[in-house]
Amino acid sequence: QVQVVESGGGLVQAGGSLRLSCAASGRTSSAYAITWFRQAPGKEREFVAVIGWSGNSTRYAGSVKGRFTISRDNSKNTVYLQMNSLKPEDTAVYYCAASCAVVTGTPRCDYWGQGTQVTVSS
Repeated sequence: QVQVVESGGGLVQAGGSLRLSCAASGRTSSAYAITWFRQAPGKEREFVAVIGWSGNSTRYAGSVKGRFTISRDNSKNTVYLQMNSLKPEDTAVYYCAASCAVVTGTPRCDYWGQGTQVTVSS
């Protein structure tokens, strides 16, 4: 069993930055790739970024590439999402998840966090 808990959301002006954290716990939590998703009001949950268990493999959605950076510190069982040059369209609830078989369309992951709200004002 793995638990993931997000933190770090908040209100920021357009052009600003936030860093989200995803703390994972459980005996094998560091063995999982961790994926960030987001869901804006009235929209489907969408893939944002993923990082492999070692941290050497990352992938980003086109809408955030070049602005967001995903990283992990396995000594702290924590994955980070550094978000720079934020735009109002980045406003959403951000979720991290572990053990995802599908990250596009309807995501299928075994473990989900409760989400953290990110609001970007114009």
